[in-house]
Amino acid sequence: MIKSITALSCVALLGACATRAPVDVPANLKPGTNESLSMIVPAKGVQVYECRLGKDAAPQWTFVAPEAALFDARGNTIGQHGAGPYWQAMDGSRIVGTLKQRADAPVPAAIPWLLLSTKSNGPDGVFSNVSSIQRVNTVGGIAPATGCAADSAGKTARVPYTADYYFFTIR
Repeated sequence: MIKSITALSCVALLGACATRAPVDVPANLKPGTNESLSMIVPAKGVQVYECRLGKDAAPQWTFVAPEAALFDARGNTIGQHGAGPYWQAMDGSRIVGTLKQRADAPVPAAIPWLLLSTKSNGPDGVFSNVSSIQRVNTVGGIAPATGCAADSAGKTARVPYTADYYFFTIR
């Protein structure tokens, strides 16, 4: 009984995430016609980069992983986002994403907007039925423009970013 009350509370809190209207995205980032917006999940964290030697032996910042907290509409933490990429809710439900499409962010110095397909990779819960995710409204997060030189290989940079993740489910 308590477990189902907790699950219902999580669903109610996450339902509040879908109160904002979808943003206008490029055509290549639109979800399938059989999908509908389930929730909007704001995120705040960092994009982690490492200074590595590229194929041409020139040092460059290479993306390693995101590390972000996920929030509901009231600003309460509801989960986390990390390398894989994955999104995990507090109830343990977890999805992993695969990049389908990308588009440049409409604001300068922001990481791209994305469309990802997803697959459940954990117990049933609030995220387990998500079929695709859009990353939109990005601010920050791009690799540093300087500071990566041959003598600093292995150095990491943690670049702050925010984004909204639009979670879609099959109708």
